[in-house]
Amino acid sequence: MDRSYCAVLALLIAHPLVAVSPGPSRIPHNIDENQTFTLHANTLPTAAPTARGFVGIAFRVAPDAAHFECIYLRPKNGRANDQLQRNHSTQYISVPGFPWQKLRAETPGKYESYVDLVPGEWTHVKISVTGTSAQLYVNGSEQPVLIVNDLKQPMAKGAVALWVGPGTIAHFANLRIEP
Repeated sequence: MDRSYCAVLALLIAHPLVAVSPGPSRIPHNIDENQTFTLHANTLPTAAPTARGFVGIAFRVAPDAAHFECIYLRPKNGRANDQLQRNHSTQYISVPGFPWQKLRAETPGKYESYVDLVPGEWTHVKISVTGTSAQLYVNGSEQPVLIVNDLKQPMAKGAVALWVGPGTIAHFANLRIEP
């Protein structure tokens, strides 16, 4: 649903708390399998008091959404009082086969990192993808806050999508894709 939120024209995407395996909401833009690209978006997520909140961008999304790569933020973790929880502020997943639980268990800390996030405030994200590597930049940072050098799915043509996890309501604005 398009609407103005905090004086910004934004797209609202919500995901109910009962869902276990959220799928992405596609936008009409396909990326070629060998294309280098950069995604920019502003996000403003909120979540129920008992939910952590998950908001991100999926790319190389298959037409049936059965395969995709996704980098996302967990805004409530950015200001948590627990350092381990803070270290899970940004995360990467790859569907199918590489949920966060598997990646964390097999390679602790490799596919997630800390970034300072303020729940309820607009956050600018930039994801640069080249081949099998992706880098996440947040709020204009000069250095990436998350680096993934081994994207798990085969390089394939696919869509770009907005992604939210269980219990999350997110607004997206100013999405643009650069070659």
